[in-house]
Amino acid sequence: MQRINVAEVAPQAFQAVLGLEKYVRANVGHTVLGLVKLRASMLNGCAFCVDMHSREALAAGESDRRLFAVATWREAPFFDEPERTALALTDAVTRLGEHGVPDDVWDAAAKVWSEKELADLLMAIATINVWNRIAVTCRTELPADV
Repeated sequence: MQRINVAEVAPQAFQAVLGLEKYVRANVGHTVLGLVKLRASMLNGCAFCVDMHSREALAAGESDRRLFAVATWREAPFFDEPERTALALTDAVTRLGEHGVPDDVWDAAAKVWSEKELADLLMAIATINVWNRIAVTCRTELPADV
């Protein structure tokens, strides 16, 4: 059962996060953004967001096979270098440990993405992590009908 609806209880805060969401949607490529959202949501155990972002990706033409492989992206041959570096960065930022994001992960991404693209990618990863934390904590329920 859902605990709280942040959009209703704290609409200004919700709108602020929604502003970040609008920014990343306008500045990060749709395919990479979908992969990042799905991967972070998987890592965070956010059923609501995994459901939503997998359905969105399918509707946008993403293949079932690639979507299923996001869970094991390191072993799957379906992702190109920019996607792999985005997924690696997503893993590192989402699982942010005591020593932060490892240099090898950052350096690999910096070879593929410009500084602006990296900044936007980082904002996308941070934003989906905010959404995941809200949805998991609030126990946001999956829609019954889609």
